[in-house]
Amino acid sequence: MELELLGTGTSHGIPVISCTCDVCTSVDSRDKRLRASALIRLDNGMTILIDSGPEFRIQALRAGLSRLDTVLFTHSHADHTHGLDDVRIFTHTQDMPIYAEQRCAQEIRERFAYIFHRTQEGGGKPHIKLISIEAESAAQGEANAYYPPPIDIGGMQIIPIPAMHGSIPVLGWRIGDTAYLTDCSAIPEASLDRLKGLTNLVIGALRERPHSTHFSFSQAVSVIHRIGPQHAWFTHICHDFSHQGIIDWLDTNHPGKKIEPAYDGLRITIR
Repeated sequence: MELELLGTGTSHGIPVISCTCDVCTSVDSRDKRLRASALIRLDNGMTILIDSGPEFRIQALRAGLSRLDTVLFTHSHADHTHGLDDVRIFTHTQDMPIYAEQRCAQEIRERFAYIFHRTQEGGGKPHIKLISIEAESAAQGEANAYYPPPIDIGGMQIIPIPAMHGSIPVLGWRIGDTAYLTDCSAIPEASLDRLKGLTNLVIGALRERPHSTHFSFSQAVSVIHRIGPQHAWFTHICHDFSHQGIIDWLDTNHPGKKIEPAYDGLRITIR
């Protein structure tokens, strides 16, 4: 199995519109970051998308995607959902299951109302089955929190990981020895328990400077240290640092740790 990172940029993407900074004008291909998204390829041929951002069509073409079976959402922000219409090419013959935290599911229904209403023939729209996951109380760390059970997709157990993005409940996802956690600013203890024994962790790390709704580089490193994966990658990166600049920052501040900046197209083996 494999996790491919389709996009590793923040909500603006890199290059940022109208920006002429060194990162946005870089010739290093690793500094060209589309909005954050990932693709899981199972050994049985099934494929699972994590977030359908506004560049999903471009990402799907670049990845040679010819099949899509399920979409898992982390949260409802535009840079993670606004390519949903482009999954319709994969839904001609049957409804596609879409999993989202309950608040995210409600916002998808509101923003993409045409999907759920009877409309005229022609024009096309995705045919989906939206499945709401109750995880808000779990993300907020309540004592009696309900933690959603794993989802069975193609015989594989996909584990939802409740977290917080500022005050918004979000979901990370774990499959096998690999987890994907973007757009986080806090992870409850019970969610950390669901991340024990990881080999690979992809985690949001926006920039070095603090942010109210995202982990900074240092905060992400602290979480990585607590979880203890064998290898970790930063994602959802803004244009404060180039790819090489993040490598240099890690070498200076956390030498010897197996942490790297991710880049678009990175493929990680899942076991």
